[in-house]
Order: sequence, then C-alpha cells, then structure tokens
Amino acid sequence: MESRAIICETDMLQAMQQDALCLAGKALDLFDAAETTEIARLIKQEFDHLYGLGWQCIVGDHFGSFVTHHCGCFIYFRIGSLAILLFKGTSDEVNKN
Repeated sequence: MESRAIICETDMLQAMQQDALCLAGKALDLFDAAETTEIARLIKQEFDHLYGLGWQCIVGDHFGSFVTHHCGCFIYFRIGSLAILLFKGTSDEVNKN
C-alpha cells in the first residue's frame, strides 16, 4: 500500500518518512478507508512510541490545515483518495505577537 503513496510535503528524514508510509499501509490493511479516526489513532500512537510523545495525525479526503511543528517532524502524503498529515506539534514563542 505504501508503494502507492505520494508525498506532497515533508521535512522528515528518509527513515522517518518510511515509517510513516509503512504505518499508514498497516493501518489501511487493518481498517476500512472510511475509518479515518482509527487510521489516525494507529499512526499517532505508533509515532508517539517510536519518536516520543506529541505527535498529531489527521486523516481524511478533504481538510485544510495550518500547523506549527518541530523541525524535521512533518509529512503530508496521499494514499489513494486519503490524505494523511502527521506532525509533532510545538509552541513557537518566536511567532507570538
């Protein structure tokens, strides 16, 4: 499944990107594509386990977003009709006005 993924935007290292794609494939093997919350939960929980707490995951076929994330911790990709946004959140004091 992950071989059909199209990465739209990322600043992750290649190994972390591969983990994201593999986990998305695993989630789509376990859940129907309509079970977007369950897909997001599996990816988020696995990334929390692998890379520390604070990951956020959004899965759907139509959504907008504007997020602040840790450098090197952002990927947005598509598998079929589903878009997956995965990032580790941060509060950036520099951007506060």
